[in-house]
This record gives sequence, structure tokens and C-alpha cells, in this order.
Amino acid sequence: MIERRMFGSVRLLVTIAMIATFMLTASQGGAASFGQPAKPGTLSTEQWQSWRDRFVTLDGRVIDTANKSISHSEGQGYGLLLSVLALDRATFTRIWTFTHNEMLLRDDGLAVWRWDPDSKPHVTDVNNAADGDILIAYALALGGNLWEVSSWTETSRNMAEAIGQRLVRRVGAHTVLMPGVKGFGPQDRPDGPVLNLSYWIFEALPVLARLAPNTDWKALAASGEGLIRDARFGSAELPADWISLKSAKPALATGFEPRFSYDAVRIPLYLLRAGNNDQALLKPFAKAWGNGTAAPPIFDLAGDKQIGAMDDPGYRMIGAVLQCALDHKPVPTELRSPKLEVYYPATLYLLALSAVAQHYPECL
Repeated sequence: MIERRMFGSVRLLVTIAMIATFMLTASQGGAASFGQPAKPGTLSTEQWQSWRDRFVTLDGRVIDTANKSISHSEGQGYGLLLSVLALDRATFTRIWTFTHNEMLLRDDGLAVWRWDPDSKPHVTDVNNAADGDILIAYALALGGNLWEVSSWTETSRNMAEAIGQRLVRRVGAHTVLMPGVKGFGPQDRPDGPVLNLSYWIFEALPVLARLAPNTDWKALAASGEGLIRDARFGSAELPADWISLKSAKPALATGFEPRFSYDAVRIPLYLLRAGNNDQALLKPFAKAWGNGTAAPPIFDLAGDKQIGAMDDPGYRMIGAVLQCALDHKPVPTELRSPKLEVYYPATLYLLALSAVAQHYPECL
């Protein structure tokens, strides 16, 4: 038993060293924007178990409790990533088994985006979602390294190659990530291509670059940052959940609510998780939040007015991490162990908490 524990500890240290190599490679490339991958072990067992017990079924399905209990590739990817951060191989295996059997149904290596327990068949739309694909491929790569499962690593490589081939496109001066294979390009809609900047998961890009080097992931990261800088609307200078890149300058996409809301709120989180403290990128978000305990606004960018707020502690935690990264303010006491009941903000809370543990431990 002692020998087995020692071997497991050595293997974990080796895995963390490999991930540190990813980070060093990114920083040596001169572009902090390329991102730093996550470190396994940045979530405690207690923090993780509450989320797992509430949102993961026995067969490995991650439930979106605010959306008719459906599952989607994003949620499965989040579950896989959080399992790695919590060093929980058993749950990782459960979630991956469901994902592999029920959602990797396409013939191009990408996942279907939605699984509905009330539909027969459960999958009625076989289109994909780029953020779900990236999360799954990224988490499989981390899990494959951590637990030495070559089949997970090989599947992550195949997915990374498919993402690069099917979803990464050159549009004018930008290298962009299409939200899905269908439905968002200029051939699909008059304002296409339409993009979602919260689909750029910066911490995953150096890992995908190692898996699928034929895609220019650094250019994708740089374009993502550039678009975040350029896609600022209204007096709040916030990006919309969905933008059009039909012209050289980003515009509000038609057919979507012209809002900064539940998608775009992830943009600063993904920058912070990748270790990116660029004040030019982050300051507009921090200004809109007001302070570390305020709820992020829901902003009507066309009407240039705030129309609501995202008040769950999971959303407010992103603002706390912003204040930590920019001004070294500690995470407020009331956000250190809040009651988390809804899948999506609870997920963002854990992602924010692990970002603090990895990059800003002094704020706890």
C-alpha cells in the first residue's frame, strides 16, 4: 500500500511537470495570451463532491438543472475537467463513458451538442458546439496524462485535429473559432460568420497545439484577444454574447439578443484561468462589475442600458477573481463557501475557485 501511494505521488508530480512544460512553452513563445493549462489538484474533495453529487448521474450524465435537465457537450466537458482538477478518476471515467457512448455520434470526431432525456431518440440535433468539443478534448488530454490512459490521449488527439480542421477558419485578418460546423458561416446566415467569444478557452490551446500541430492555435489565441479588445459595445464597453464578423470590425449579430449576459460572462474567467492578467482586456469587465461582491450586469448593448444582473454567487465569484488579479483584493468571505444549487453558475464558481488556487492563492 505504501509503495502504491508513493508511485501514485510520483506519477502525479510527473504529470504536473509535464503540464508545467506546456506553461513554459507558452511563455517562451512571447505571448502570454497562448494560455497556461490547468493544474490537477486545484479543487478540494469537499468542493468537488458537492458539485458532483448534485449534477452528475450514476451513469455519468452531467445535468443542466436550469434547462429541463438536458445534457450537453459543454457540461460533459466541464465535468471531465473538474474531475481532473479534483483528481477523481472514477467520476472522470463515468462521465467519459456516457460522453463517448451517447454524444460522440458524429463521423468527424466531434460531439453532438445536446442530449435530451425527454426525447426519443435522445439526440435530435447532431450539430456540434465548439466549446464543448474543446473542453472534452482538453480534459481527455489532461486525464490521459494524469492517469496514463493512452486511449483517452488518442481520442483527445483525434478531437483536436477535427476541431482544427472543421472549426478553425481564417476570416480576413482573423483566425477564428466557428461555434459549430453548421449554422454560423456566411453561407448559413446573412451576417455570418457569427462568433461567440466565450468559446475561446485559452488554457486549452497550448494543449491542443501539442496534440494537433498542423493548426495555428497561437494565431487563434491572438485573434481571440484581439476580438475581445475590438468587440466592445455601448458605454459599458462590453462584448456581446454573439458577434458578427461579416465586416472587418465586429458588430452585434442579428437574430440574437444584443446582450452581454450568460455567455460573455465567461470571457474574463477564461482569460484569468489561462493566467492572463492583461489589464487592457480585463478592466472593462471589472468596471462593469463595480466591485468584487457585485453581480455582473446583464447589459442591453443596442439600447445601451443595464436590464438585469447575474446574482448567483457563481457569477459574482468571477468578479472577485477579477478584483484579486487586478488589485490583489482577497476573495470576500461570503463567496468562499456559498450554497450552489444551479448547474451553470455552480460550474463557473468551481472554475473560478480553481483559478484562484492555481494563479492567485494569496487571495484566499
